Amino acid sequence: MATHDFPPLKNDLLLRTARNETVERPPCWVMRQAGRYLPEYHQEKGTKDFFECCRSPEIASALTLQPIDRFEGLIDAAIIFSDILVIPQAMGMEVIMVDGKGPVFPDPLKTPEDAQYREIVERHVDVKESLDYVYKAITITRRKLDGRVPLYGFCGAPFTLLCYMVEGGGSKIFKQTKSWIYKYGEESKVLLQKIAELCVEYLAMQVVAGAQIVQVFDSWAGELSPASFREFALPYLQWICDHLPDRLRELGEEVVPMVVFAKGAWYALEELCQTKYDIIGLDWLHEPKEAYAVAKKYGKVVQGNADPGVLYGGNAAITKVVQNMVNGFGGGKKGWIANLGHGITPFVKPDDLKFYFEEIHRLSAEAHQAEATSAKSNGHAASAAEKAMHERNMLHSDW
Repeated sequence: MATHDFPPLKNDLLLRTARNETVERPPCWVMRQAGRYLPEYHQEKGTKDFFECCRSPEIASALTLQPIDRFEGLIDAAIIFSDILVIPQAMGMEVIMVDGKGPVFPDPLKTPEDAQYREIVERHVDVKESLDYVYKAITITRRKLDGRVPLYGFCGAPFTLLCYMVEGGGSKIFKQTKSWIYKYGEESKVLLQKIAELCVEYLAMQVVAGAQIVQVFDSWAGELSPASFREFALPYLQWICDHLPDRLRELGEEVVPMVVFAKGAWYALEELCQTKYDIIGLDWLHEPKEAYAVAKKYGKVVQGNADPGVLYGGNAAITKVVQNMVNGFGGGKKGWIANLGHGITPFVKPDDLKFYFEEIHRLSAEAHQAEATSAKSNGHAASAAEKAMHERNMLHSDW
């Protein structure tokens, strides 16, 4: 059990929402809120390599805190600065970050006949030791946050990590991924299962270190058909949410809320709602009102879901999108964590993101006020009707 003496949490709005409690307003944060759109990020990073920043607990902590400081009072969570590809690195694969291209695996997995495949599948991976720098960054950040907002930990989902491990980086056609799952299905499942088990331990260690909520990113889930998603993604997402709570109890930790974000897998919303995840992350392919109705049926909270591209569109466009979310997600009083439908894209101006946060606050407050006014008006109407009924009864009474 962790023995950290962290400052008490001053803003627990997001965690109350995650528990599906009725709240005063929707909490908000955004994916990739600590990153390259911020000028202070580039100042802190300097000439250092991206993964060098991830491996330095002090730098990762400083980058995590930048949006919390910049948007003080507007956002309700921090997410630790790290990367989903630290698990493949812990498994022994080399990953480098190439400017203008993104992550690259110089030696990706080619076939199950690869000596590297057998080595990775058979290797004992101790994520407690090999990813210790992530846990140190989380602990440092929890202390520096001083209870201002809760801290998210996260990992990449097994299918998404497999994609990177066999493609060697990002892809448009996912030729290698499709070759693996359709040609080497059973061998793919062996690798997916190993990754799922590592994800459970990795997330558990993040909670031990101080993470108060965790998210699983299945960024490439939308590349799968519904049938393939059920075979190669969903079982391993389920493995994580089925086994993480038990692992946390074994470690003497409280069970924290769990978020699943399967980008592009709009067809799987109902199936994801039937898992043990508490919160279902939504991309912008979902209509808020429809998705909210499905989630409510299963007692789930949703997180999302504005198109990140709206942040290029100016204030009027941002207001329109936020209004649609507020209307669709029940005004934000219960079951909605406001976010984007994916991470912030490059070249977003920080002031446009600030306006997005401000509009979530403003429009949800207006929705609450309108609801309160309507309830009060209905109450007065009901009282008047009751009074009229009483007078009519007295008029026709034998007394």
